[in-house]
Amino acid sequence: MQSPSEDMLEAGRKLFARESRFVTGVARLDQLPDGTLPEIAFAGRSNVGKSSLINALTGRRSLARTSNTPGRTRQINFFDLGQRLMIVDLPGYGFAKAPKGEIARWTALIDAYLRGRVELRLVCVLIDARHGIKPSDEELMTMLDKAAVSFQIVLTKADKIAGPAAAEMRESVEAVLKKHPAARPEVLSTSATKGTGMAEFRALLAALVDGEPLV
Repeated sequence: MQSPSEDMLEAGRKLFARESRFVTGVARLDQLPDGTLPEIAFAGRSNVGKSSLINALTGRRSLARTSNTPGRTRQINFFDLGQRLMIVDLPGYGFAKAPKGEIARWTALIDAYLRGRVELRLVCVLIDARHGIKPSDEELMTMLDKAAVSFQIVLTKADKIAGPAAAEMRESVEAVLKKHPAARPEVLSTSATKGTGMAEFRALLAALVDGEPLV
């Protein structure tokens, strides 16, 4: 990935230094808030670290609720970042300790949101750096291709893997992305606990909010 300039890094720092607040949790499409801000959604398998990453990006330890129990997030949660950006935390997929009917309802809700939300600018698809892309991730990426919704792969928990194993994982993920026209070609590596990749991630999202080309 091309390193962001100092100006881009500073824009990212300023954006995520703004006050962030929880707006609403949505369990049905008719509960979606009026779209007045660009939205960036965070999607990924259960327990991939979506909430931890959102908290790390915003510098708030408890903005998004975290849990060691897969499937804890059971609705679409909206967070307003300084009236510039709406961060959207989607329910995890792939595994959850919940009734099958409820999981089916989450899945339908996520699908409808991703396909039809006009304000949605980018979907950040989070992948555990230790485990790579799973079939459920491929299903989501294929759906985003068909809906022509741009997505960015973000590796989480990158501090848990290093050396040749990390390089091999990154190469394997990049190879998969070549098959997906809606994917941005580069891969971001992050660690919510170590802060790895946070400045670069903030810079990318700030450029999107400011309407600059994402190159």
